[in-house]
Amino acid sequence: MNDISAAVAPRPETEPANASLVYVVEQFLYRDADLLDQWRLHEWLDYFDPAGQYLIPSTDLPEGDPSTDLFLVQDDRFLLEQRVNSLLTRAAHAEYPHSRTRRMLSNIQVHLRTDGGLDVTANFAVFRMRSGALDTYIGQYRHHLIRHERLGYRFLVRKAVLDLDTLRPHGKVSVIL
Repeated sequence: MNDISAAVAPRPETEPANASLVYVVEQFLYRDADLLDQWRLHEWLDYFDPAGQYLIPSTDLPEGDPSTDLFLVQDDRFLLEQRVNSLLTRAAHAEYPHSRTRRMLSNIQVHLRTDGGLDVTANFAVFRMRSGALDTYIGQYRHHLIRHERLGYRFLVRKAVLDLDTLRPHGKVSVIL
């Protein structure tokens, strides 16, 4: 397992955060979800550290290692910015006009890391409505957050592990989870 995989897996050296820190992280995640649902993607990019990664493992290997296994999405900050720019143009046919999305988060758990960061897990459901169809993505977020002076926190790793066994009916993830 490499550093990225280890960064978001619960580890024995982490300890649960206190209630006030959990509240702060919950508010951070709710703002994150709201920006995505409103398609304010350039603002949302501010939530990513320049060294940050956005990961979605394949549905058949949810515990995969991004250095050795195929991922649905494996973007560094540069590729993520390219993805955002593409999604905001007419060239992104799967998302023009933009889908409507609604995100639900639950069971948010925060653990303090020995390096000062946070390991955060949260269950999610992302509902995507487009052309009369509803697609639902269900899974668990496994984030590694680091402190940021202005925003409170930033993503060093944003990992969305899908509980789906296949990506039906469209066979892809065209929105940011």
